[in-house]
Amino acid sequence: MANPLLELLCVALSVYTLVLFGRVILSWVQAFGRVPPALAPIADFTYRVTEPLVALVRRYVPTVGMLDLSVLVIFLVLSIVQRALGCGGLL
Repeated sequence: MANPLLELLCVALSVYTLVLFGRVILSWVQAFGRVPPALAPIADFTYRVTEPLVALVRRYVPTVGMLDLSVLVIFLVLSIVQRALGCGGLL
């Protein structure tokens, strides 16, 4: 990859994927109790960064029982975009 803008986009997509994965982990932590105070700033950051896209996808993707599939759809789309751009991707 010789294009610096493409490299920056690939890095941004990878970082967003990691933050979204962090959101998933933190949602599991919340499901089994509450987020420890030490993780509260991290949880707040991950939700603020990912919620706009998750909320948008959630409008179109129905939940299945207690399972919110919107994050899974976002992971899939991010992976497809990364592969289409030749990023390699995390997934």
